[in-house]
Amino acid sequence: MTALATQTARFAPTDLSADIASLPEPERRALAHMIRAAQVMDALFLRQVWAGNETTLSALVGDESAIGQARLKYFLINKGPWSRLDHNEGFVPGVPAKPPAANFYPPDATKDEVERWIASLSGPARQAATGFFTAIRRAPNRTLTAVPYSVEYQAELGLAAAHLRAAAAATAQPTLQAYLEARAAAFLSNDYYDSDVKWMELDASVEPTIGPYEVYEDEWFNYKAAFEAFITVKDQTESAKLQTLTASLQGIENALPIDPKYRNPRLGALAPIAVVNTVFSSGDGNRGVQTAAFNLPNDERVIREKGSKRVMLKNNQQAKFDKVLVPIAQIALAPGDRPNVAFDAFFTHILMHELMHGLGPHDITVGGRTTTVRQELKETYSAIEEAKADISGLFALQHLVDAGTLPKTFETTMYTTFLASAFRSVRFGITEAHGRGQAVQVNYLLDQGAFRVNADGTFAVDAAKIRDGVVALTREIMTLQAEGSYAKAKAMLDTLGTIRPQTKAVLDRLTAVPVDIAPRFTSATALLSTY
Repeated sequence: MTALATQTARFAPTDLSADIASLPEPERRALAHMIRAAQVMDALFLRQVWAGNETTLSALVGDESAIGQARLKYFLINKGPWSRLDHNEGFVPGVPAKPPAANFYPPDATKDEVERWIASLSGPARQAATGFFTAIRRAPNRTLTAVPYSVEYQAELGLAAAHLRAAAAATAQPTLQAYLEARAAAFLSNDYYDSDVKWMELDASVEPTIGPYEVYEDEWFNYKAAFEAFITVKDQTESAKLQTLTASLQGIENALPIDPKYRNPRLGALAPIAVVNTVFSSGDGNRGVQTAAFNLPNDERVIREKGSKRVMLKNNQQAKFDKVLVPIAQIALAPGDRPNVAFDAFFTHILMHELMHGLGPHDITVGGRTTTVRQELKETYSAIEEAKADISGLFALQHLVDAGTLPKTFETTMYTTFLASAFRSVRFGITEAHGRGQAVQVNYLLDQGAFRVNADGTFAVDAAKIRDGVVALTREIMTLQAEGSYAKAKAMLDTLGTIRPQTKAVLDRLTAVPVDIAPRFTSATALLSTY
C-alpha cells in the first residue's frame, strides 16, 4: 500500500479549467456532445492496450477495500494495471507482463510470425497490414488477417459518431461542423483522410481532436494507432501571435544541418498552429504523463500534401511548469542557472518541438524503394522521432534568435530551461518514447561537453559548446532518418538511451517533486452536469 501511494503521489492532482462560459449556448451544447464522444475513446483505448483491461477494471471497481480503491486510482492514471513510470511494472496482483504488441495483434502470435506474414504481402494487402487503422486478427483457418477498426470497434465507434453528428448539428461554426461530420463518417468507413484534411482547416472557438493517432502502444512495429481525444477551446490571442512563426518554417528547413538532398524544397502549404486550453482529454491523450502539445496528423499523405497542425495545450503546460519544472530546477541546476528557467522558453521550445515533427525527412528512398522513416525504423521510430523534434527544436530556436525573429534573451533561457526540462522528461522512464529520446540527448550533449556536471552533482550548460552540440546531434539523427537506417537508430538508442549515474543521482534527489500532473477536468464536469 505504501509503495502504491508513493507511485500515485508522483502525479499532482491539478484542476484544469478553460473559459467556456463565454461560448454561445449552442456551442456549449456541441462541446458537451464532443466530450461524451471523447469518453468513448477511453473505453476503446483500454481495449487496445490489453484484452484483459476491461475485466480488470470491473474487478477493481467492485473492490471497496482501501488497497482496491488505491489500485483503481492508479489504474485510471495509467489506463491499465502497469505503472508506466516504472518500466511497466504491474501493480495489480495476477496480471501478466504488459504485452509489447498491446491488443493490436493476436495474443498467440509472435513478432517473427507477423513479420514473415507482412513480408509475404504486397500492394493494398501490405498497406492494410502495416497501416494505422487495422487490427491484426486470426481468420477461421488460423491465418493472419487485417481487420479495419470500423469493424473491430464497430459498436463504440457508432456511439462516438452519433455524438459527433449531434455536435455538428448544434454548432454554428462551418469548419467545426464540417470536421465533426467528416470524423463521424470516418469512424464508420475507416477512411480518415478527408476528416484529417478538414481538421487541418478547422478555424473555430472549439478545437476538438478525436480518433486514432499515435503509435506508441504498438511496441512491436509502431504501426497501429491508438484512440485518443483532446477537446479544447482556442486561445485566440496566443494563436495569432504564434502563427507568425510559420513564415519561418521553410527557412528553418533550408538551414537544417544535413545534406541538402535530404531537405524538403517545399513544405506543405498549410502549417497552422493552435494554442488551446484543455477542457477534456481521454484515451492515449490522458494516460500517465500528460501531453503538453501535439503535432498531427501522422498520415504521411496528409503531411506531404497539406503539412501538419501543431496544437499547444497552454493550461497543461503552465501546470507542468509550475508544479514540476520550477521545483526540479531548484535541485538539478547550478544556483547561477536557476534564474534562467523561464515559462516563455519552455512554452516556445515545446512549440518548436511540434513544428519540427513536420520538418526533415519523412518520405524516403531506401535501396531504390519508396518508403517512409516510420516504416524503416520500426519500433525505434517513436523514440528517435521525439529526440529529433526536441534537439532540432533547439536548433530552430537558435536560428530564429540569429534571424532576429526571437529576442536575444532566449539564448540565456532556452538552453537552461531545456536542461531542466530534460530531467522532467527522463523521469517518465526510458520505456516511454519521450523519456528515452530525452536520455539520448542528455548523454550525447554530456559527451560533447555541452552539458557538464559540477562537483556538487548539479548540471549546467556550457555556453561555448551547446550550439555545436545541438547542431551535431540534429545532423546525426536526421541523417539516419533520411537513410532509413534501422541499425543506426537501434545503436543510438542502445548506447545513449540509458540513465547514467550522474543523471540518476539527480533523479534520486527529486523524489519529493511530482513527476507530472493528474488532471481534474472541472470545466467538463460542470458542463456535463448541465447538458
